Amino acid sequence: MTSDISALLRAACTGLAKRDAHILNRELDMAGRTACCDGLAERPVPGEGGRLLASRDRIREGDIVVRKSYGQDILFQVICVESYAVGNGRATLKGISVRLLADAPLSDLVIADDRVVIDFKRKTVRESAEHLRSVRVRRATEAQTRQKRDRHRARDRSAAEDLFDLPGRVLHIDGDAEYLRDCMKYYKELGVPVVGKHVPPEEQPGRLTEMLKEFSPDVLVLTGHDALKKKNSDRSSIGSYWNSASYVEAVRRARQYEMDRDGLVIVAGACQSFYEAIMEAGANFASSPGRVLIHCLDPVLLAERVVNTPIEDMVRIEDAIENTITKRPGLGGIQTRGKMRASMPRTDMGLFGTGVS
Repeated sequence: MTSDISALLRAACTGLAKRDAHILNRELDMAGRTACCDGLAERPVPGEGGRLLASRDRIREGDIVVRKSYGQDILFQVICVESYAVGNGRATLKGISVRLLADAPLSDLVIADDRVVIDFKRKTVRESAEHLRSVRVRRATEAQTRQKRDRHRARDRSAAEDLFDLPGRVLHIDGDAEYLRDCMKYYKELGVPVVGKHVPPEEQPGRLTEMLKEFSPDVLVLTGHDALKKKNSDRSSIGSYWNSASYVEAVRRARQYEMDRDGLVIVAGACQSFYEAIMEAGANFASSPGRVLIHCLDPVLLAERVVNTPIEDMVRIEDAIENTITKRPGLGGIQTRGKMRASMPRTDMGLFGTGVS
């Protein structure tokens, strides 16, 4: 009998005007029969990230959404819809600007309003540009200080003028292809020699040694997405995290390849990653001590600080962390030696793609 009623109600949904369809959907929901208007999706409410309307468009891969149960606090992109089954539909999500992985029932998701998405992206671009300017100012100031020191030390003034800075090289392995593209643009803006590879977190341990042999980096970045699987998960259990086990194993294998933490500097982790386990595996810097979200560019900024610190100097931990967007308690680390070397003479071709002449 119930199935017959459901069939009749589904037929009634066909051809309804949007307003009438929404009214029927609301009544069915109150009666515990939301499934009878299969395909009707809730959209945002004005003042809460959008508008409310009925649509036959289901939530699909690529949609920008928010979660109602979390107060619509974070913008996500849908990367996979596991099922549209009534009561069991779920989607896998990734953060738009934070390295967060999550899953949620489709009933908890709301399509984000276009205006909210545009405003958010403008804000993100503005913040990234401001941080880029601050890094450039810091780099210029540090370069002037080094030049004065070199001129003071040099017996031959012309030799001091021929010196130039050679930054360390980075191998950036990222589980998110879109974030990797953003990071590569940022490295380029900062003048950091880098090789970027898109490798899903679960594949990173198995492919790492081969890439280390091929590229011989000074700094290794292992990142992507991560999160605690549930709000009240046991933070001391590696099984409570989506991808932390992969980052821990990748760091271990990197340390088997190069044991010296100043020989190969490792930056690892993503949002809410198991910080202590990653550090114990051998990382120099990791996320996330406070199990908070980190910005997609935070690993880049840590790597930049290391490769542009002279090899005779130590990277001050507090300076490295403050150089990031998230800062504490999102990131932590240990005292680490810089990777930038002075070189001479200048050549037309430059060294290692630095292009200095």
